[in-house]
Amino acid sequence: MNISIICAGKIKEKYFSAAADEYKKRISRFAKLEIIELPDEKIPDNASAREEELIKEKEGRAMLGKIKPGTFVAAMCIEGREISSTELAAEIAAVSMRTSRIAFIIGGSLGLSDEVKRRADARLSFGPITLPHQLMRVVMLEQLYRAFKINNNESYHK
Repeated sequence: MNISIICAGKIKEKYFSAAADEYKKRISRFAKLEIIELPDEKIPDNASAREEELIKEKEGRAMLGKIKPGTFVAAMCIEGREISSTELAAEIAAVSMRTSRIAFIIGGSLGLSDEVKRRADARLSFGPITLPHQLMRVVMLEQLYRAFKINNNESYHK
């Protein structure tokens, strides 16, 4: 299984970076993981709605350009279908029967472009909360690790 996390921006805080590194190491037992960090577009102060849309579109085009052929794409967005850890595990297991590549896309601080959402094979959400995109990446990694533990019938702290 090849998992990609395509995201805007780099993790800047050491504590987020340490957590992400730990989950990457744990996931490596189950899958090949690639994190693709794309540049965060600068958002001008008092940006208009149109300027924000243009920024999301630019980030979105860059993200779409990183998707390899035959990849199942999951857009992580607040309006996505809310899934539990066990549902994510089941989704990964089902998708792995059709393809060996899954990409999870995490937008920048403005979210994902409509083009990315249209391209997605699934729109998923971990709930109605808004998370900083750096923290969302750590949560995504933890949930992936949990999903692999579930799918391999291994115990994991609840």
